[in-house]
Amino acid sequence: MRIGIFFGGQSREREISFAGGRTVYDNLNKSLFEAVPVFVDSLGNFILLNWEYIYKGTIRDFYPPVSALPASSYNFQIYIESLGDLSISEQDAIINKVGKRIRPEEFRQYFDFAFLTLHGPFGEDGNIQGLLEWYNIPYSGSGILSSAIGINKKVQKDLMRNAGFASPRTTTFTRTEWLNTEYKGDLLEKLIHQIGLPFVIKAPNQGSSIGVSVLNEKDNARFVAGVNRSLFIQEVYTATWKTYSEEQKIRFITSLADIREGIGLPVYANGTLLHHPEALLNYLNNSREEQVTLMNVNGEESILIESFIPGKEFSCIVVQDEQGKPIALPPTEIVKVTELFDYRSKYLPGMSRKVTPIHVPEAHIEKIRSECSRLFEQLQFNVYARIDGFINSVGEVFLNDPNTTSGMLPSSFFFHQAAEIGLNPSQFLTYIIRTSLYERIKSGKNNLYLQNQLNTLDADIIRLQSAAVDKIKVAVIMGGFSSERHISVESGRNIYEKLSSSVKYQPVPVFLTGSEGNHELYVMPINIMLKDNADDIKEKVHAQKEKHPVIKKIVAEAGNITSKYVGSALEYPYAISYAELAELVDEVFIALHGRPGEDGAVQTELEKVGLPYNGSGVESSRITINKYETNRILRNHGISVANHALVYKNDWVQNPAQAIADIEKVFRYPIIAKPADDGCSSAVKKIKNRQELEAFAQMMFRELPEFLSGPIQVLSLKRNEEFPQKDYFLIEDLITANGARHFLEVTGGLLTKLDESGNLVYEVFEPSETLAVGEVLSLEEKFLAGEGQNITPARFSRDPQANKTISAQVRAVLEKTAKILQIEGYARIDAFVRVYENNQAETIIIEVNSLPGMTPATCIFHQTAINGYKPYHFIDAILDFGMKRKAISH
Repeated sequence: MRIGIFFGGQSREREISFAGGRTVYDNLNKSLFEAVPVFVDSLGNFILLNWEYIYKGTIRDFYPPVSALPASSYNFQIYIESLGDLSISEQDAIINKVGKRIRPEEFRQYFDFAFLTLHGPFGEDGNIQGLLEWYNIPYSGSGILSSAIGINKKVQKDLMRNAGFASPRTTTFTRTEWLNTEYKGDLLEKLIHQIGLPFVIKAPNQGSSIGVSVLNEKDNARFVAGVNRSLFIQEVYTATWKTYSEEQKIRFITSLADIREGIGLPVYANGTLLHHPEALLNYLNNSREEQVTLMNVNGEESILIESFIPGKEFSCIVVQDEQGKPIALPPTEIVKVTELFDYRSKYLPGMSRKVTPIHVPEAHIEKIRSECSRLFEQLQFNVYARIDGFINSVGEVFLNDPNTTSGMLPSSFFFHQAAEIGLNPSQFLTYIIRTSLYERIKSGKNNLYLQNQLNTLDADIIRLQSAAVDKIKVAVIMGGFSSERHISVESGRNIYEKLSSSVKYQPVPVFLTGSEGNHELYVMPINIMLKDNADDIKEKVHAQKEKHPVIKKIVAEAGNITSKYVGSALEYPYAISYAELAELVDEVFIALHGRPGEDGAVQTELEKVGLPYNGSGVESSRITINKYETNRILRNHGISVANHALVYKNDWVQNPAQAIADIEKVFRYPIIAKPADDGCSSAVKKIKNRQELEAFAQMMFRELPEFLSGPIQVLSLKRNEEFPQKDYFLIEDLITANGARHFLEVTGGLLTKLDESGNLVYEVFEPSETLAVGEVLSLEEKFLAGEGQNITPARFSRDPQANKTISAQVRAVLEKTAKILQIEGYARIDAFVRVYENNQAETIIIEVNSLPGMTPATCIFHQTAINGYKPYHFIDAILDFGMKRKAISH
């Protein structure tokens, strides 16, 4: 069956939709389905997308393509709506660079079923559902009516109140009322009297916590800011604007143009329509008005105010069984670091905790499940829904956000809770498609055709269950105990999911914890692998002896679902030694980052038991984990690296003043400080003065894991930021343009193969250009879907031939670096590039990652796509090399 995956879209949630569509594309069972990517751009065009663009980190990385962007002094990344009013022929010229426009009447030529991962307006509101029904295309999830209800928070509140659901106090007011209210304090007084404090300010038609804020106290300035945020209005005072440096202005415009946390573009600036960030920058620079009011052209027309509900926050997926009866899966408690479960908390690993089931008495869990199932039926939802809410200390359940489309990132509630009844992502997607077909038959439209589709799919599912397939067993080791453990879990899950939907491999998820002297390995069931982060997984593999009684009950209730889609599945985690692992699997994929994993320790143990593995060997790994030693070796071989030195804890503790004096003799501020054996941007800081250097050292050399309050302020550390404790750290010169005509940061991936004679051959991919929003590239920018700006291939020059010439020079240095360090398998090398006159390039190596991040959003997949590798094929090549290397060594 050909499955058209609709992703992207016109809403502010388009990046999460794009990432979710990629998850579906990768996880559809390849024995049952053919995935057809249908990218919906922000103008509403349907594009049959060339597959390589699916693996870009963000939509703006490829659409509109670089060749369609206007000349800009600041290289702002934009969505297509920032190009202004384009004619159909101009749109087609852009579309043809990434795929092919398809019209709704042509859908049946390309796919049999539409899997919807679109969010928000135009995706969850019945619009796309109605279009698909008009053209007789079955689709996933709820129908037209329930989708329209599911998007409108105001209508939901009225229906829920009438049906007897507990509800917070609510009220609304319009944008016109807001703009016409001269003194906003009067409205605040009215709302406090009507609703009380604290209260929540919401944009009624948005998801992913976009446009949501909480007002805890009577604060007129915060109230105005919150309402403006929900209406997507920004006020700029010209006097303040003029005090900003150019860098601050660029950051302001970049933040403002962010469709999730800023107001987005295009905007009206005091009535003048501006599409492009640079046009807005110029307008503000030249404005003579005292104040400029910026309003997004698609801002909200009203505001929803709700009384704040104290209690535990939860999210619950509700699904239908074979008879159409709703089953509420185990509700997940959201343990927030910040007051709001905001966009970053939802989608970045480690920023919040998901506890399943919610930690309340069993009777309260059943009350949540009962209310969620009742609401599912009351709002006439179909197939599945995600329902959010709160439960207070006396067991009152408040449901506040029913969603007919859930986020579909690998760690989302959607897959997280389905795993508790034994369904892995691939199986859950099969269930969604099958159940959706059954629901569409009930509509009375095109019944016979849909029934035939359903019968064929049922027969294929049964055939697949009974087929005995001999697959290569691959242990995917993830986790660890470094500051990179959460990203390692994301990488490991991604590898697992790519392999689990293949016809060649059977992945076995293995969690590593313990210490450097004692690696503890646990084979884990799917529900534990899909826990929120490494710390949650560690807790479960150590503590879980018996399933929670409520989960046991739900597993029984969902028996007719799991029996259809799941064969035998592991129920409980168990410890395993390296020797026992060799008896269980044929090969290992090490998805660890930092120590252990990239330091050769795990490789040493695997070689003892004869297991082939991915990546470099023991000696090369021991070198590349040490940034100082790597730099020293590369410099001795004529490779450009930054001037660098180590700062040791003993020297610092004995005499901090002398340690600083020694550093300042050799280095000038600003400098870069970072751990010498950690990656993923953990604790990488631009140090601009002595105070910041002292704060960095105090944090790095602290005795206890808890952060120190003083250094937190000096270094502007975020909540939940990873900052390891070390006995030494590395300082480097800040690499700058140094007179070069063009200067950029790049990251380049590579893959090794063995030729017929057994010689190592390097395939170095086109590097990506990485654009940091802040002073250094952040964790979010590297790994969070929809964050970061990576241009692949890197823009070394506007002239195509010159770009090719410079790229060849850079890739030659990357290959030489890999050969010097004896890298095998695959790797990622980060560097700065200075381009001088006559297109001469200097490549300065920053660091080498022998086990690079393999999360869905990482740019190594953008690079491999240019060379024709889909992520699965890239992973397959990595595993194949490990097998061949092992065979040759014997």
